[in-house]
Formats: sequence, structure tokens, C-alpha cells
Amino acid sequence: MFIKTYSSAVFGISATTIQVEVNIDIGINFHLVGLPDIAVRESHQRIKAAFRNNKLHFPGKEVTINLSPADIRKEGSVFDLPIAIGILAVTKQVKDKRLSELLLLGELSLDGSIQRTKGVLAIALQAKSEGFKGLIVPLENAHEAAIVSDLEIYGVQNIQEVIALLNGKKSINPTPTIGPKEFEQLTTLSSLDFAEVKGQMHVKRAFEIAAAGSHNLILVGPPGAGKSMLAKRLPTILPPMTLEEALETTKIHSVAGKKRGAGIVSQRPFRKPHHTISDIGLIGGGSYPQPGEISLAHNGVLFLDELPEYKRHVLEVLRQPLEDRSVNISRARFSLDFPANFMLIAAMNPCPCGFLNHPEKACGCHPNAVQRYLQRVSGPLLDRIDMHIEVSPVKYAELNQNLPSENSQEIRLRILAARKIQQQRYQVFGLHANAHMSRKHVEQFCQLSHEGQQILQNAMKKLGLSARAYERILKVARTIADLDGSNMISTAHLSEAIQYRNLDRSN
Repeated sequence: MFIKTYSSAVFGISATTIQVEVNIDIGINFHLVGLPDIAVRESHQRIKAAFRNNKLHFPGKEVTINLSPADIRKEGSVFDLPIAIGILAVTKQVKDKRLSELLLLGELSLDGSIQRTKGVLAIALQAKSEGFKGLIVPLENAHEAAIVSDLEIYGVQNIQEVIALLNGKKSINPTPTIGPKEFEQLTTLSSLDFAEVKGQMHVKRAFEIAAAGSHNLILVGPPGAGKSMLAKRLPTILPPMTLEEALETTKIHSVAGKKRGAGIVSQRPFRKPHHTISDIGLIGGGSYPQPGEISLAHNGVLFLDELPEYKRHVLEVLRQPLEDRSVNISRARFSLDFPANFMLIAAMNPCPCGFLNHPEKACGCHPNAVQRYLQRVSGPLLDRIDMHIEVSPVKYAELNQNLPSENSQEIRLRILAARKIQQQRYQVFGLHANAHMSRKHVEQFCQLSHEGQQILQNAMKKLGLSARAYERILKVARTIADLDGSNMISTAHLSEAIQYRNLDRSN
């Protein structure tokens, strides 16, 4: 006898539908074929124990399970449930009438309960595209899968509920889907706010420009100057996530197994990896490639504190993703692309002790030690960071004053106005922010007056700027002009943009 159920395998951040073919014949063996990994092969013992503990009959014949297509490696315990239901269906313990329209996934515990799995959102999107009517998923994953509309999502706690549902003995209401209106209600204000930051007006201005144009930014200053405090508040002034961005971000977190709790990622990610992270941990990879920190920061912020403390080769792998806004993981038999459209915010001390140019504390570092410290961050990487900001310690008078400070919502309104201008400008090009312009777009939208050309030429000579730094200055100047609501880049806009290249200067 032969029956077929359906499940799915996640490959990168996409899913592939897997046919679980179950055949029973004369004999006493159990065969599981179709390129399964160890976790999939172990499903035999979990299923037998779950059947025994739920008074279900496991056939004493030759059972052959084929996971098709056989040339795709199957990994994880997500196939426990479809294999178990296939065995129950072929032995007539479960009706097979609805199996062709439902996709099943979940890990079976020995008592028959169904455990959560990862990659459910990617699987749900693939199921919808292939015309499946619904999914049977672990109860903990139901809200995540329900993000996808036009699918019936059944969250179940154990195998008995699945049997009752398929046999029509129990009615389980599908989990309500999340639409645009429901998504707006999920967006909550952060407890952090720029109003809490005392002083640092020039740094706040730099953050506003960076957020308005999606520019990368590096902060240089002594310990305790507020670099981390400012960086953590950047997401509060970024534009709210759209439903499309939230879906893409949630899918990445789901595939990586980082999604906890119910529903969708409604806040922009803020990732802060430790400086001991490996290159694979940062950009992704491994034997079974998983998204790294830069992909988990997709549509959000990646904050690298104490930048020179990261290993040199770890920082260098950032160069290509910063340009392409995606990362390619290549192996001998396959190649995967993970999205990595993030804002990079980095922070570093000006010297090993941290007090170089401090207004009150003396620096005890030898000039050669300072030079070696700064050279831990390569020139090509700095070229890809649009804005270099010097952060000075806040004076006591500024800390002690109780004057009202501009809050995040007020700053965000100006940023939204600037982003709207950019969306209208680039809508035919598929771009969303000034930082994403290519060279031809820079030539088209960042034209300078004769006086502006002279200013930029002098800056190029004095600072020894590269062609990439030249483009970064023009992009930042374009953003400053957008914040002012100006169609043209004035000399004031250009001069301010040049000031944000501190690390290009010789001193």
C-alpha cells in the first residue's frame, strides 16, 4: 500500500516542498531514503515511541519512506509529523482525503506532543505559491505562519489533535492572519528616546542625516562619551517598518531559529555582536549555511562597538555586503544568497587608552601605538562608511541642565519627509534611500555648482580622498539637501558633508 504526504525543507531563506512517500510491503524492515541527515533518520525511534505512548498501531511490516526529490539533502526533525501521518494513513488509522491539500511539519516528542521548528514563515510562503490550502504546524509556530494570508493555519499540540482534525472528529479554528491594519497595531514605541541624550548636538545631527539617507556611520571618542547610548537610539528615529520589510525580516529570523514568541518582527532589528565573533558568525555560513549577524540586521542596524578589537579578517568580509546589500555563501555543491541591507554603526576609541585629544585626561599612548591601533581598521572599509563623527565627552554643565531636548518622534518626522522625497525621486529605479545610489545616479542627482566643484576639489587634494569617498560625500550632501527640502546641493550642504570625513584627515 502507498500514500503520500507533504512537508518542506528550508534551503537558505527559501523553502522547497518535499513529498513524503510511504509504502508498506511484506517484511519487517524500516527504510528511510531520500538523502536524510542523522536527525531525520532518528525519526524512526521517535515515531515508534510516540505511537506506543498514544496507543497507535505501528505496522509490523516493511515500511519504506522516500523523501522526494531525493537529490536535496533533508535536515532537522521537521519531517517527524508528515512521516507519522503517512504511516497512519497507509494503515487506515487516518483518513487521507485532505492530505493532498495540506502541508505538515513538526518534531514529535516521545509522548506524541509536537515541538516548535524553525523556518515556518519561509515554508508558509512557499506553500501559498504552490497552491496548498493550509498548513498543520506546531502551536508555537501558528502565529508566525499566519502572517501569510489566504492559508488555513492549524496550530496543534500533539499527534492526537492532528488525527482528530484529519478524521473530522475535532474542529480546530485556523489562526487569524495578520493584515496591514493588524500590523500597524503591533508597532509599539521604544522605551529609548533621543530626548534622554544630554548635549551632543552635532552627533544627533549626524544621526539624523544618517537615518534620513540610510548612511553608514562611525563614532570616534573616549570611553563614556555616549557612543553606545546614541547608537541604541538610532532605531527610534528610523522610518517604521513596512509590512513587506517585516515579512522579509521575520523570514530570516525564523530560518535562523532566532524567532521567539508569536507573530511578526514589527521593530527594526538592532544587532550588537561581540568583538570575538567569527567571520561565519558575522556574515553567515557553516556546513548547513545559516544567516549571520548582518542578515539578522536586515532592514535594521548592525552596531559594532570597539571596532578595532574585531579580528582584521572578520571586518574585511564586511566590504562586499556593504556594497551589494546581500552576501553570497558559496560551497562546492551549491551557492546561497542572504539579504543584508543594514545600516552599519561602528564605534571606536581614538587610541588604545581612549583619551587621545581628551579635554581633561592625558593620553599615555606612544604615537606609533596610536597609528597601529587606527590601522586595525583598513582604509577600504572606512571608505565604505559614509560618515566619520568625533564624539567628545559631555561637560558637567550640559549633564546637569534640565532644558527640554528634542525627542525621537520630532526627529523622525523630518526624516520621514526626507525619505518621501527620495522615494519619489528613485521610484523608477527601485531604490529607497540616497545611500543606495549607484555612480550613474550620483551623476544624475548630485550635480554641483562651479563653486561647489571647487570646494570638493580642494577637499579631495587636502584629505587625499578616494573615488569611493568622493561619492560618499556627494550622497551625504544630497541627504542634507533633502532634509532642507532643497532640489539643489548648495555649498553649505556640501561643506557639512565634507566635515563628516574625520578619519580621512592626516591628524
